[in-house]
Amino acid sequence: MATEQQESVPRQGGFLSRLWRWLSTPSATWSVLALFVVGLVIGAGGVIGTQVMVAATGTNEFCGGACHSMQWVAQEYRQSGHYANRTGVRATCHDCHIPDHYPQLLWYKTKAGIRDAIQEARGVISTEEKFKKERLRLAKSVWAEYKENNSENCQHCHQFNADVVAKQKEFVRPMHQQFLTKAATCIDCHKGVAHTAPDE
Repeated sequence: MATEQQESVPRQGGFLSRLWRWLSTPSATWSVLALFVVGLVIGAGGVIGTQVMVAATGTNEFCGGACHSMQWVAQEYRQSGHYANRTGVRATCHDCHIPDHYPQLLWYKTKAGIRDAIQEARGVISTEEKFKKERLRLAKSVWAEYKENNSENCQHCHQFNADVVAKQKEFVRPMHQQFLTKAATCIDCHKGVAHTAPDE
């Protein structure tokens, strides 16, 4: 009798508890196979969609053109050795500024995308004059990031070990020895490589 009364009382609870109950209660109408296939399709769609978005937002055209305020940085980059050089190897915006592996790549792109969209909407660097005013602050932010991760993205293209340093010119060797002993990292010396270094 008590059990019948309990069953007739409607279940109470907030939205989250009702949602959790709905998600955790076995389905009476869907088979396990159907649920598996639906999950597989949703998962595959999420992975493919993520890959498409990462590829679309990882091009120089996107970085230098999607945001009005990046046009000045893009012009500087096109004048740099990372864009045009004797070897013909080109380092892209993505190569230098975005982590190389998942999940760090997605987390970084999410944070940077939200931050950049807000800054773009606010017009923080919407004119060249505003950009020049903010250049040092923005550069220091990137330098700190490189310092913190030991200039990790530089090392995807530039390999440094004792053998490489031994073959370099004498005046360069002492500086690069500091990298090998972890006394310095790339960004300590190479601040104006792809963009004009602001006056500190």
